Amino acid sequence: MDKIIQIIAEELNIKQSQVQNTINLIDEGNTIPFIARYRKEVTGGLSDEILRTFGERLTYLRNLEKRKEEVENSINEQGKLTDEIKQDLQNATTLAEVEDIYRPYKQKKKTRATVAKAKGLEPLAEIILAQEEKRDIKEIAEQFINEEKEVKTVEEAIQGALDIIAEMISDNPEYRKMIKQMIYSKGTIETKATKPDERSAYEMYYDYSENVNKMPSHRILAINRGEKEEFLKVKIIKDEEKILGKIEEDIIKGETQFTEYLKATVEDSFKRLIEPSVDREIRSDLTEKAEEQAIKVFGKNAKQLLLGAPIKGITVMGFDPAYRTGCKIAIIDETGKVMDITTVYPTEPQNDIVGAEKELVRLINKDHVDMIAIGNGTASRESEMFVSEMIKKCDHKVLYTIVSEAGASVYSASKLATEEYPDINVSIRGAISIARRLQDPLAEFVKIDPKSIGVGQYQHDVNQKKLEESLAGVVEDSVNKVGVDVNTATPSLLSYVSGINKTIAKNIVKYRDENGKLKERKELLKVPKLGKVAFEQCAGFIRIPDGKNPLENTAVHPESYGIAEELLKSLGYGTEDLKDKEKLVEIRKKLLDVKLGETAKKLDVGEMTLKDIIDELSKPGRDPREDMPKPILRQDVLKFEDLKEGMILTGTVRNVIDFGAFVDIGVKHDGLVHISEMSEKFVKNPSDIVSVGDIVKVKVIGIDNERQKVKLSMKIG
Repeated sequence: MDKIIQIIAEELNIKQSQVQNTINLIDEGNTIPFIARYRKEVTGGLSDEILRTFGERLTYLRNLEKRKEEVENSINEQGKLTDEIKQDLQNATTLAEVEDIYRPYKQKKKTRATVAKAKGLEPLAEIILAQEEKRDIKEIAEQFINEEKEVKTVEEAIQGALDIIAEMISDNPEYRKMIKQMIYSKGTIETKATKPDERSAYEMYYDYSENVNKMPSHRILAINRGEKEEFLKVKIIKDEEKILGKIEEDIIKGETQFTEYLKATVEDSFKRLIEPSVDREIRSDLTEKAEEQAIKVFGKNAKQLLLGAPIKGITVMGFDPAYRTGCKIAIIDETGKVMDITTVYPTEPQNDIVGAEKELVRLINKDHVDMIAIGNGTASRESEMFVSEMIKKCDHKVLYTIVSEAGASVYSASKLATEEYPDINVSIRGAISIARRLQDPLAEFVKIDPKSIGVGQYQHDVNQKKLEESLAGVVEDSVNKVGVDVNTATPSLLSYVSGINKTIAKNIVKYRDENGKLKERKELLKVPKLGKVAFEQCAGFIRIPDGKNPLENTAVHPESYGIAEELLKSLGYGTEDLKDKEKLVEIRKKLLDVKLGETAKKLDVGEMTLKDIIDELSKPGRDPREDMPKPILRQDVLKFEDLKEGMILTGTVRNVIDFGAFVDIGVKHDGLVHISEMSEKFVKNPSDIVSVGDIVKVKVIGIDNERQKVKLSMKIG
């Protein structure tokens, strides 16, 4: 345990006491959002991101220790455990190293060496390896001929002995370690086309090579996919001569009659046994690291999308574009309730622009629609052109924006959508989802499998279990950062609240339906299956906007109500004054003058917790997403043909990947800002510069009319 604490402390650059305290909290069953928000004094203020990494490393290192124990016991049972093996196991820092140490002692399937051992050829192998025998090797080998054991000739005996030596060389963990180090420092990955004349997305890799240690994760995943789809052959190039030389140096003791045999055996061991398995391990290791990076990028993008600024208090028309089947329309009021639904056909092949215009203008005027949310999928730009002309004919000002429709079709056909809208056609449900995403992205996106929300790269190629775990953590952190109105939230949103599972979430909604709105947080304790432990974990993340106590609409945890009330009292106010706008202004001013250290001692509370309470009392009921960039609202459309090099435009970052970012500038396809065009300074990671949802100014630096692609730059001025 001490070793695990030391490793995590060094890796995350935190104190060992912080590590120990955090492990205790995790082992007691506390959730990451709860620890991050309400146990800052215990952890020393570790953020949810650091705590997620902490949790992953803790699990890995505990599994590593468990595996070391299993391997040690297994070798010990065979009577082969030495102090050296014990030490090697103790020093191993990865599961791969532990498996390399265990390799010689593993129960093997039938191999050439196990067959040779069964034929009694191990003593001959030892003689050859010792290289001391002066008698002719053939003379020695003659003693091992045995018809019964199927050793019929001298050559067969020698070959069997050499097979045993080859496997012994292959099983040596030191050789494997040395070979891996050489490949990682000097090796290259080479790719060739399997069908050189065929066009594909992998053409840049048809004759390509790059150093193993320099290859970025997106290229590793692209090459893997190209190989899987049988467009590429992939090979690791290494200095074979040097590798063989180093092994020979260790095994061969000067010129003897055994030298040539051993040289050939070293080469056979490398080519037949070591190289294929080391290559596999290195490819697997590179893939794992690349997947980790892709999952991290996906998670970061998903978090930004989930935390997109909500646009409250408006009536929205959701516009789900299509060609043949028509554009699906759903109008929802400011609470998300469906007011009207229809289907119009302004796009190919019907091109009924007049009919569509007449119907939509009528509905916009009737329902007083403020904004139109257009899905960004098929026929999106044609629909945008139609909408930009149509809104000019409305009785009042209407704006439109493009909304990500990723996962809308997945949601439409889901069990959840059927429960929410049993009487509405599957095809219309997508338009409802698109409209609601504008009003409250978080509440809508949590209904969809996070993998389907369309940000990131290669998400279908990575380890799906790890991706799901990571994204579940991202959604959980996002939901708890914002807080959830217990009286309006859907079960899918409630189920991501710290301490609340799907069953409890359904029970809350059922309780709400039967007993009316909850007036205070402690009422949650009446919900079936929601006990004291779950209440402690969830209470601070639950919001009751019109609750009995104004603190119910803040992130102040019920365990700290006394402290918050005491603090307000010391300033001459009570909690009820938080509802009074004028008094709130006064409270805010006075809170600015609170001396943190002094007051924390007086109230017997940690400084970090007190600071959080002060922040909450200053802005009760504030939604942290208000600080996020609002969607770009448009009234007119930009055609691809209008683009000119040098144009400066405003766009929305739709996706951030390892080599840059895709920006929606209002034409059919998102433009690419390559990593080299993000800043005058060197950029190591695009997500250090931009996030999904950011509004950025970009310059058009390249237009490919044939492929309808736009190159953009953020280096302006």
